[in-house]
Amino acid sequence: MAQLILQYAYLQVLDFLTTVAFLLAGVEEGNPLVRFSMRAAGNPLGGLLAVKCLALALGIYCCWSRRRRVLAWANGFFALLVIWNLAALVVAAAGQA
Repeated sequence: MAQLILQYAYLQVLDFLTTVAFLLAGVEEGNPLVRFSMRAAGNPLGGLLAVKCLALALGIYCCWSRRRRVLAWANGFFALLVIWNLAALVVAAAGQA
């Protein structure tokens, strides 16, 4: 279970970093809840950080309550999300070149 939560935390950091990178490249956030949080916070970085802290808290809860399958599913989802973010960043960079 410890490995799953470490993977989850690592994927949250990667999602945060790739999201920041594509926002800097001019790509708009696709998730409406994250977009709302970024606007409501007054600072996009602060809103994104708040969402990531909430996601980490949910991951810790899943670990604590022994929801191994949910955490494994979330890891798969966030791995795909990081790939999506990287693809959006590549497309944005190609469009600027």
